[in-house]
Amino acid sequence: MNIASTLLLAFAMSTDAFAAAVGKGATLHRPRIREALRTGLIFGVIEAITPLVGWALGKAAAPYVASWDHWIAFSLLLVLGARMIRSGLSAPTPDVEKPHSHGFWLLAVTGFATSIDAMAVGAGLAFIDVNILSTAATIGLATLIMVTLGVMVGRFLGKAVGQRAEIAGGLILVVIGSVILAEHLGYMS
Repeated sequence: MNIASTLLLAFAMSTDAFAAAVGKGATLHRPRIREALRTGLIFGVIEAITPLVGWALGKAAAPYVASWDHWIAFSLLLVLGARMIRSGLSAPTPDVEKPHSHGFWLLAVTGFATSIDAMAVGAGLAFIDVNILSTAATIGLATLIMVTLGVMVGRFLGKAVGQRAEIAGGLILVVIGSVILAEHLGYMS
């Protein structure tokens, strides 16, 4: 996987966290950079760890599926991308009760919930030649940046922007999966 694909993957993985951060930022009164960075760091660390876990699980299965690994990577990215697109197109649910502050555990649970797709992507990456440590670090850094920005602008932008970001992220995953499949089938060099 080249640098451009890694960066696109990293930002695609961070879009659902960005959408959550926009929602978190919308619940705060004048969010400060310290709170935004704290939130970004929590999400970023979790988002960097989950593809490593998925990759380890995928590597354990790799000897059994080596002849069709590119189809697995393509299928996982296609399904995840479609799920993100569907989620982004669905009507936003109204907030019943807005929290007044964001505790560590609330942010950690939210961060983990938005990183499940990164674990699945990590499993798919186990079947292709990729440096998982640099890819996971890039995903974590992209998430840190996107979540920090999401919190800071969430109050002004609301949930509509978060949903559009999720649609864009889903489209990027579908494109990356298609490129992986095309490369393995010999259509791209």
